[in-house]
Amino acid sequence: MKAIPTSTEPESASTGPEGKLHRLIFMFVPVLVAVLLLLIPVPSGLQPYAWHFFAIFAGVIVGLICEALPGAVIGLTGVVVIALGAQWLLFSPAEMSAPKFDLATQSFTWAVSGFANSTVWLIFGAFMFVAGYDKTHFGRRLALILVKYLGRRSLTLGYAITFADLLLAPFTPSNTARSGGTIYPIIAHLPPLYGSIPHDPSARKIGSYLMWVAITSTCITSSMFLSALAPNLLAIALVKDIVGITISWGDWFIAFLPLGVLLILTMPLLVYWIYPPEIKINDEVPRWASEELGKLGRLSRNEILLLVFVFCALAMWIFAAQWIEPALAALLVVTLMLWTGVLEWSDISNNKAAWNTFVWFATLIALADGLSSTGFIGWLGDEVGTLMVGIPPLQASILLLVAFYLLHYLFASTTAHATALLPAMLTIASTIPGINMQVFCLMIVTSMGIMGIITPYGTGPSPIYYGSGYLPTADYWRLGAIFGAFFLIALLVIGYPWMTMMF
Repeated sequence: MKAIPTSTEPESASTGPEGKLHRLIFMFVPVLVAVLLLLIPVPSGLQPYAWHFFAIFAGVIVGLICEALPGAVIGLTGVVVIALGAQWLLFSPAEMSAPKFDLATQSFTWAVSGFANSTVWLIFGAFMFVAGYDKTHFGRRLALILVKYLGRRSLTLGYAITFADLLLAPFTPSNTARSGGTIYPIIAHLPPLYGSIPHDPSARKIGSYLMWVAITSTCITSSMFLSALAPNLLAIALVKDIVGITISWGDWFIAFLPLGVLLILTMPLLVYWIYPPEIKINDEVPRWASEELGKLGRLSRNEILLLVFVFCALAMWIFAAQWIEPALAALLVVTLMLWTGVLEWSDISNNKAAWNTFVWFATLIALADGLSSTGFIGWLGDEVGTLMVGIPPLQASILLLVAFYLLHYLFASTTAHATALLPAMLTIASTIPGINMQVFCLMIVTSMGIMGIITPYGTGPSPIYYGSGYLPTADYWRLGAIFGAFFLIALLVIGYPWMTMMF
């Protein structure tokens, strides 16, 4: 039995008349959505340029769903359109009338702002880790070990991935570093061992299942521990500043404990039912993996160097995050791999998946940040607050949580989401008589990890798994909606009564 190469080019799109017509329709739909929104009268209380910005943003999101063009092309198009029409889409008349305001410079600065985002570079670094695992064959070695001992059943592999993330989560304040930089480079080598390759119908054999388990598990663990997601720390600081409530590591852990344990124990099985792998049991592959491990022999020089570098990155992510930015730690390791010959520059320059994801996510970051800077998010928060007047406290807290959760569709960063919306939600809740603010605060901050599942850009590792080639666009959005709804309902049905009882 021969292993199938770990990377392939995506299948070319249909070039027949029907395929071209289908593609043209899907290219037209996002433009139509944007134009229709532009023609709608500007809502009361919102500046015209903010509404126009939202119209383009909505068109970009629809374009990503339709996928008539690569995500990087769609994101870049949205940024360029807004930058070219910045005087109508991005900046207020007051900003443009300020002394020394240079429209051309400011619009370009905004257009490329996403490329300075640390999460974007951390994602890029994770792709380079994958390249290192691939080139040294260390990833294949680890994958063969997993398959040898746990690979007879797809379900046990799913649980192995989940518990690996759970063990790292309390000590890794970046889920991109934890899942994208540590878990993904290993599991990316598993599917080809079963003849499951990316951008191919065979992806559903096992690759799609494993990738979806991995992204759901990191979203769950990001909500389980205060220290498992960087925006969690921002959230508790905002809670303390705005409503004066202190949330400790222990409070956070206890608040999410029963829900977290339930989700960790059932999620791989739930994915197994909803998005089942075609290969469920295979006796031959574990035996073959044992033989292949023997052929690999001892660790090579480059494998040992890679292992040392990976442990250094993990140590910096866990223990040195306050001194060195996780993205910079990843770039340091990439630099060391280049200097020691573990990677060559051509391995980086030729990595299409990395560059595509880099451009796609960077442009989305700029677009999502623009929603806040134009005042659209602030206006939306005010509108939500107005709707809360006269609603009983229980219903009001649930409505605020659901709104906070679903509005994550507008954000490509959990940090941006927390910064833009959390203060508004806390302020609104504090003005409603009868709301248990301790419980409300715990509910809303622990939702920030699990909400990352809903979109291919919802949290740092999402673009990595979306770009793996095992999760088609339609599947990702459908599964994101299903699991996002499941997580939210579980938080309300299980988390809320538990938190009310405990706090």
